[in-house]
Amino acid sequence: MKRKVSKAVFPVAGLGTRFLPATKSVPKEIMTLVDRPLIQYAIDEARAAGIKEFIFVTAKGKSALEDYFDHAPELEAKLRRDGKDELLETLKATNMDSGAIAYIRQHKALGLGHAVWCAKRLIGDEPFAVILPDDVIAAETPCLRQMVDAHAETGGCMVAAMEVPPARARAYGVLDVKEDMGAIVEAKGMVEKPEPGTEPSNLAVIGRYILTPRVLHNLDHIKPSAGGELQLTDAIAMEIGQGRPVYGYRFRGERFDCGSKAGFLQATVAFGLAREDLRDELSDYLRSIVAMRKAAQ
Repeated sequence: MKRKVSKAVFPVAGLGTRFLPATKSVPKEIMTLVDRPLIQYAIDEARAAGIKEFIFVTAKGKSALEDYFDHAPELEAKLRRDGKDELLETLKATNMDSGAIAYIRQHKALGLGHAVWCAKRLIGDEPFAVILPDDVIAAETPCLRQMVDAHAETGGCMVAAMEVPPARARAYGVLDVKEDMGAIVEAKGMVEKPEPGTEPSNLAVIGRYILTPRVLHNLDHIKPSAGGELQLTDAIAMEIGQGRPVYGYRFRGERFDCGSKAGFLQATVAFGLAREDLRDELSDYLRSIVAMRKAAQ
């Protein structure tokens, strides 16, 4: 009997240097996309997938992230007195049950693989998810929910995959496909940031994973990269080398790279246009900008 995925690891120890000076005092994961911080999108997606235990791998300077999940009784009381029931419910939705969250420190920036390894003792001997909050995915059915449903049929390890043009493949880990079954592909290898022209497919791995606890064992045995980092893709690829299945899942939805300024802005526009209370005013503004640019040409 396959065990349900009930734990998720959120690697949030990065410094967010691409967003300086904002991230000098505010963790990148707390930066707001419209009116919700990036981490809230990740939490909501995990909850929708049935995740019950949330493990944050943090570092120095992330106290605001931890504070975000605390209850705010004074603020709740004021909203209740003011009759702002809708805002009160929105606020309550951000609350986390006592004991549902754990924080683990990553004392050195040694890569994504090392960040996941830091959660080893809390994961134990069961499958778990990894969510990178930088990757925000707009989807009718949340991406991790799609993956959990597919994983219930396949078992093994599963990574979210999206098709990218060859020119962009070198920015990702890329799947070498053994069998293409439509939404699900079985991989025979993974290549991290392939040189142009050497990519084995157009399926890039993005920040959603469902992994077996054996991957944590593999992280004990892989060699660090030239930069001294432990690559999670290397530990996943070891599963293939040892004869255990690794699958890619073509999720239904649009992914935004909110780890880059351009991606963050694109996501802000897309999520703003998806909101009924913002759509008309934002659309009018965007049309006016386009019209002014055309007039200036």
